[in-house]
Order: sequence, then structure tokens, then C-alpha cells
Amino acid sequence: MSRPDVVYQVYPRSFMDTTGTGVGDLDGVTARLDHLAWLGVGAVWLSPIHPSPGVDGGYDVADYRDVDACFGGLPAFDRLLTAAHERGIRVLLDWVPNHTSAAHPWFVSSRTDPTGPHGDWYWWADEPANNWRSAFGGPAWTFDPVRGQYYLHLFTPAQPDLNWNRQGVRTAMLDGLRFWLDRGVDGFRADVVNLIGRDPALPDHVYTDPADLDELVGSYRDPRTHGLLRQIRVVLDSYPGQRFLVGEVPLADQSAVASYVDERQLHAAFDFSLMEAPWSAEEWRSRIARGGAAPAWVLSSHDQPRHRTRHGDREDRARVAATVLLTANGTPFVYAGEEFGLGDAVIPESRRRDPLGRDGSRAPVPWTPAPGHGWASADPWLPWPPEAAHRNAETLRADETSILWLYRRLIALRRDLDGGLTVLDSPREVLAYRRGRHTVLANFADHPVRAQYRGRVVLTSGPAGPADGVLAPCTAVVLDDVTGPA
Repeated sequence: MSRPDVVYQVYPRSFMDTTGTGVGDLDGVTARLDHLAWLGVGAVWLSPIHPSPGVDGGYDVADYRDVDACFGGLPAFDRLLTAAHERGIRVLLDWVPNHTSAAHPWFVSSRTDPTGPHGDWYWWADEPANNWRSAFGGPAWTFDPVRGQYYLHLFTPAQPDLNWNRQGVRTAMLDGLRFWLDRGVDGFRADVVNLIGRDPALPDHVYTDPADLDELVGSYRDPRTHGLLRQIRVVLDSYPGQRFLVGEVPLADQSAVASYVDERQLHAAFDFSLMEAPWSAEEWRSRIARGGAAPAWVLSSHDQPRHRTRHGDREDRARVAATVLLTANGTPFVYAGEEFGLGDAVIPESRRRDPLGRDGSRAPVPWTPAPGHGWASADPWLPWPPEAAHRNAETLRADETSILWLYRRLIALRRDLDGGLTVLDSPREVLAYRRGRHTVLANFADHPVRAQYRGRVVLTSGPAGPADGVLAPCTAVVLDDVTGPA
């Protein structure tokens, strides 16, 4: 299985609107595929595009075998898939196996006909069966007056959890994967996939931090999940081509994530440790060192603030972070707009859409400097990010010193990197590691740092390369044929 060199995450509502609704659509993604091909990415991951009431940004799926009309329906998806494959770009779909929407016909059937075909496809109880809490706050059990029982939801009440212990659920979900694989989809990003295996006894969770809403999701492990992943992998492996399965396994114990990745389970699992790390070479060094043989690195996403915003709204830091992301081993995931150096938008209370306040990183992606920024509607569903008149594709592509060109050069350079990753001894302020014949030196400090090195500089994140053995402030460099810093 060939892993994609670089995966580019698209949040479709925010990528580009072609219809004037103010909501991004799949024809908008198709219209910008040449940008992705120029950038050099190997695959695009689409956040959920299925029909959904939109309570949780599309992660409340009402039909696993269709595309929401707001995105253009199945015809728009087929156009996108064909155009992407013509450019050598693979397409991954977001797959949500833990829960459906409360509007899904399965749940409607389950709540209205307890003895019917879907009656036991969800977790029902006469009273809350345990002490679990929702990641959105409050109990994970909600009373349904129609059925007269409580149902389980680890996320919002609009997202009831599926009971994967039932054969009907397993068959239906795997058939849903086949629907898309038959259509030519290249793989899936499996949402919170560590949660699908469940002990039917549903034992209480021992909470260590009552204020941590993600504690249960971030610690839940059950051996049944591994067996289910093997069944899922059998489906993907039965198809020709390079089908790819990456999992969101958001365990706080990152070392435990590796148990979900092998030749019969996930091809890769996200490593969120860099996304959670403070701006510190020592912190990044420790996380890179324990990343394993083939992690899927992430710096930003639709769920978290953009890394530029997290690290002081500084482009120099965004450039250093991008250099590390795109030269480390494994598979890097680039969130749409990171190549423009975007920060989070400021969202007035009156325009908030997300119950957890994640709208800032979901702001629309600007493509041109003019008002409307290349969208068919000048008034998109969320406000524009800061500096959209400058931080857009057209403006930055015209400037070969821009962060956009840095991303392009890094992605091109990545194809020359080989071997695993070896962390090197270095000054405290510097993260240094070796990839084959290349060495990466990243100075996290706001002052020059002396770091002995040998070799030819092939890329620098900022305007100033190293001179006389000194790294410029907040700058990363890549060197060829280097034995490492002394």
C-alpha cells in the first residue's frame, strides 16, 4: 500500500462557493483542483459531505450513501472524483462509524419500532446505564419520549451511538463503504474509530478530571475495536488500487495508538501531539522522537485553532511549523488555507454556528484579493479570516517568497526524503533530525543560535539562511549530505 505523500484536508462548506449560497460546494473543490495539483498534494480528504441536519458540522450523518444537496449531490461528487483522478490526486471521504444523526432512518425506525429491524442498532436503556458524559457536556444519555427509553450519545443528543455488536449494524456500515469504493473512492478517514468496540455491559468510567469533556473519548479502549477494524480492512483490501484507511484515534496516551495500525487494521492513525504542543523545541523534539515509524502528523484542522493563531499569530512560526510537518516521516495532513498562512477568523456571537466555538478555523478560504475573494457570494456562511485581501491564492502565488511557495517547495522536496527519522543532538532551542541524506534544523528561538552543521542548504523557511554556523531567529533549514549538528 502506497501512502499519499501529502493529504490536503478540505472542509467543503468553507472551500469555495460556486452557486451564490454562501456555502462552499463540491464544484468549488473541483474548480480549485489545479491549485492542489500545482501545490503537489497526493490526496484530498473531504470532511463530511453526506446529508445532515448540520448539528455538528456534518458529523451527524443522515444518509451514508448520498451527498448533501447543498454540496451539489452525487453528480457534483462524481465530477470531482473524475477531475481529481485526472490530476493524479486521490480522494478520501470522512467516514463517521461511531454514530449517526438522530434524523437517520435507522434511528427513526429504532425509536418508533423497538422490535423492528433497527430496534437494537443503538444503545437503549430504561435508565442511564452508566456515568458516561458527552464530549459536548452533560450526560451521555438522553430520554426519548417516543420509545420511552434513554439512548446513548458520546457527542450531541442529535448523534446517537451505533451498537456495532449487532450484525445488522456491521453489515450496513460495511456495505456503505462498498458503495463509495465501487464509485472509485480511494479511502477513508475514520472518525473517532477507537469508540466503535463496546463492552455490552457499558461499565462506568473512572473520571480523573471532571472538567475534561474529552476524557472518555480520549481514553476509551476496548479490544473489540481491533476485530472490527480487521473486518473493515478486509473490505478495503478486496478492492484494487491504493485504498487508504487513516483513523482518528484521539487517545491521550499516544503510545497506545500504535496498536490500531498494522497490515490488518488502519494504514495510519493521526498523531495530534504536535497540534497540542506549545512553541518549544524541547516539546516538539520529544513528540517527534516518539512518533513511531509512520505517524499521520497534523498541525491544524476544522476542530482546532489554526497553528498560526495558536503560536502567537506569527508567520515566521507558521513557516517553521510547516517545515517540520512536511519534512518529518509518516504522512502529513495540511488543512486547507494553511499554505496561505491563514489565522482564525474573529466570529461575532451573532454568527456562531458551532456549539463548541470551532468556527474560527472553519472560516472561508480566500482565492482572490477582490471582495468576495473568488466566491460566488460576497457574504459567505462565516466571516473571512484576517488579511484575506493579501492571504489568498492569487496574491501569494505571484510572490515567490510567500509562504505558499514555501509549502510548494517543501512538498516537492519531500519526495527526495527517505528513510526513517532520527532525532539529533542539538542546542536546546533547536529541533534537529535526520531523514536519509537530509538534515532539518529548526530554531524555535527569537534569537540567533549557533548549531554546527555540514552540507548544502536546499531550503530555508525564512529570508535568511544560516551563516557562519548560526541559525537565524525562528527559522528552519533543510540541508543535503549532512552528518548532523555537532
